[in-house]
Amino acid sequence: MDENLRRAAQEGNVDELYASIQRDSNVLRHIDEMEFVDTPLHIAAAEGCIDFAMEIMTLKPTFARKLNQQGFSPIHLAVEKGHKELVLLLLENNKDLVRVKGKKGETPLHYAITREHDLDLIARFLEVCPECIQDVTTTNETALHIATRNNELKALKLLCGMLRRTDNREDVVNQKDRNGDTALHIAARDKRHEMLKLLLQCKADKHATNQAGSTALDVAQQLNNKKSIGILRGCFIPIVSTLIYKLQKQIFKYVTKASAVIFQDMDNISIEDRNALLVILGLLLTATYQASLSPPGSVWQGDSPSDSTADLGDEEKAAGKSVMNEITFLYFYIPTSAVFMVTFFLTLGLLKPFPRGFRTALQILLAFLAICFNESISVLAPSYLATAVINLFSLTIFVLMMFMCFAYRVSKVSVLILGCWLFPTSPLFNGFVSYVIIGCWLFVFLRDKFWKGTA
Repeated sequence: MDENLRRAAQEGNVDELYASIQRDSNVLRHIDEMEFVDTPLHIAAAEGCIDFAMEIMTLKPTFARKLNQQGFSPIHLAVEKGHKELVLLLLENNKDLVRVKGKKGETPLHYAITREHDLDLIARFLEVCPECIQDVTTTNETALHIATRNNELKALKLLCGMLRRTDNREDVVNQKDRNGDTALHIAARDKRHEMLKLLLQCKADKHATNQAGSTALDVAQQLNNKKSIGILRGCFIPIVSTLIYKLQKQIFKYVTKASAVIFQDMDNISIEDRNALLVILGLLLTATYQASLSPPGSVWQGDSPSDSTADLGDEEKAAGKSVMNEITFLYFYIPTSAVFMVTFFLTLGLLKPFPRGFRTALQILLAFLAICFNESISVLAPSYLATAVINLFSLTIFVLMMFMCFAYRVSKVSVLILGCWLFPTSPLFNGFVSYVIIGCWLFVFLRDKFWKGTA
């Protein structure tokens, strides 16, 4: 590199930058052609010369992704030297810079984790590029491995907080390094009790084994660390805990496989087609819901029944009940409920690419719509048998939503709303359906600490 240009980068002299370009118009191109080199942007980033760095970014954006002979990009150097304002400005120009891999495959996120004073940078990295939490080093370590190994509890809290808002947190938190260790193994080996709790709350798999065939609990037992053993074992007897884990794993496996078969093509739909389908599904939901409010032939108004319905019992002729007889009522409302249910789940499936918070809000609204739909038909049903048949559809919706929850298609809150409504209201819950609902809830309680706290 031209010595005048190097000095200009160190001093942040923009005028000298252009003077160098006037002397040799290809000076920046020659630097760009080198594979590993300290570019003027590297030097300015290390010195914290913001104006010069931004000028170079405008002239040669490719410099931002180049590595020098030590294996660092400009943003790596800015993080190392603590030039936070410059790091943020570089990210504004290109948010993907946080995923540039340098020496040992470490990204700027990995680099920032080992520096406790860079917590605000870590938060900013996760905000502008949530996908960066999935990046691994050459030893297959994630940011969680690095935070746990370096005992950076605050950084781990930020990472786990980010993972709770994503759909693939189990894949990230259970990522294995070159030795087969998850972050949970490292926390158990280094006796990081608070980290163990954080990782378990973030869906860390305590049954995952490393290359030695040891789980995190095995590691804690080898060290005879009673506190870690208590945290990892929880309140269950070991044999029971293992059986529950195997049951959960099998159910999750089949539910995920079924979800992939049903929704795989749906995830590949273009934005335009997705919007058109949502409009069509919205019309179908509206039409079926309107049918639940206005049944054919209207409802009894409390006046005398006609001769054609004189054979109906007094209870079946109550005000507000459908004038249709039991068979006709079911012929009409079973297809209507089927259309509503299919439309309901197609709508939930199409919402997956939406932002998490917005998607959750819509799913909660749809859960309330399903409740209103079922209540409306239950009120209109002319007999207990008709009510029982309709309530079976409600149970089906609840069970399917639970399966979609396991496959990260719907939020837990929407399933919670349906479950809290179903259990106390239906007259069927004195029998078989009661046991199904209770069984589902028990399974969810055992699977997720979130539900235990909610209960």
